Amino acid sequence: MNLGVIDIGGTTIKCACWVDHHLIERQKYPTPSNLTEFMKVLKGYITSFKTIHNLQGVAISSPGAVNKKIGVIEGASAVPYIHNFKIVPVFEDLFELPVSIENDANCAALAELNAGAGKDCKNLVFLVIGTGVGGTIVIDRNIYYGSHLYGGEFGFQLVKNNSTLSQMGSPVNLARRYNEKTGEKMTGKDVFEQALAGNQFAKKYVDEMIDYIATAIFNIQHSIDPEKIIIGGAISQNKKFILMIKQRLSEICQEIPIATLMPNVEACHFTGDANLRGAVVDFEKSKF
Repeated sequence: MNLGVIDIGGTTIKCACWVDHHLIERQKYPTPSNLTEFMKVLKGYITSFKTIHNLQGVAISSPGAVNKKIGVIEGASAVPYIHNFKIVPVFEDLFELPVSIENDANCAALAELNAGAGKDCKNLVFLVIGTGVGGTIVIDRNIYYGSHLYGGEFGFQLVKNNSTLSQMGSPVNLARRYNEKTGEKMTGKDVFEQALAGNQFAKKYVDEMIDYIATAIFNIQHSIDPEKIIIGGAISQNKKFILMIKQRLSEICQEIPIATLMPNVEACHFTGDANLRGAVVDFEKSKF
């Protein structure tokens, strides 16, 4: 089945066509500031390729708590105008095609479950580390949404003085805290590299972030007990970051004698394409 595929991000919208099991015709657009321009961009892309590639539907990855039963993107995100109205019928009228929408973290998890790091797993957790921290719980190879669509929202965990894991465990907020103390303008990647180069002040902040993430993973393992915890987000492709997480987890297990289960942590297989590929999986699972 040939599909138009859209990944809605806070700063960028990625579009592609899924044709013969490959993503082609890739395009990126700055995320518009209003709904009218947003719809114009998406319609323009789908219209351009609808006939050429005989598109039979549109698969969308979106931020927010997607209520698939009623076609509404609930919650809030960096794209505020897409929330809290029946957006699926609007899209279907716009494209004149069937449309599926799924949360972006869930899409990434579906991609890994289908053909990535989780392809051989029955139960797993997908942890996304980026601007904040989010994730997905998979049980019996199905996404567990929870009673209020908050299943997998690990970033809301309280970790220190009512600060959340998203505030204390993301590279973006790592850089913000570091820059507030130093007056510099570093990115999370910069701070991480400084720490590895021997900057002890940077190392203090990186070690703190690693500790929060490793502790969260330890708690997730002992509350959900997945076969594997897959880490996504750009930082997951840094092998030293994954190694540091594993080392801290090993230390935690040694510090707690009754903890005999070491979490199985692995970086995601798909990176920039995970949301697009997962949206395709979601469409194919939907009933049209």
